[in-house]
Amino acid sequence: MSVEVLDGATIVNFVEDEEAFTRSVRDRFARLDTNHDGLLSYTEMLKELQSLRVFETHYGIDVKPNPEEIAHVYDSLFLQFDHDSNGAVDLEEFKAETKRMMLAMANGMGFLPVQMVLEEDSLLRKAVEKEHSSAKTKQLLN
Repeated sequence: MSVEVLDGATIVNFVEDEEAFTRSVRDRFARLDTNHDGLLSYTEMLKELQSLRVFETHYGIDVKPNPEEIAHVYDSLFLQFDHDSNGAVDLEEFKAETKRMMLAMANGMGFLPVQMVLEEDSLLRKAVEKEHSSAKTKQLLN
């Protein structure tokens, strides 16, 4: 994990870079697709859904919610990804929903910088890395 500063533009710029975003999403999808069938089952996506930490309420302190509530929330999140309701998520569904979620996050953050703790392989971390590499490239060109 690392502590990074980012804003909505960091995320938007990453998502709009089709090549970098697609590569990162494809890599993430491949790591989740443990049986290599090109589809993500609920079981394969569960770890990713849990990483969203929807039950974290206060600075990293987790609450003990009702197990039925947990199941309902994760089922609902999975359905957000499963656009065609076939019980599995393909790469295009995964990419489209990931993009939608990241842009919603960017919209919520706005233009004010926010300091966040990011996991090393998270898509937000990839967005920050892209921003840093773009800044370095600009410095070298000037």
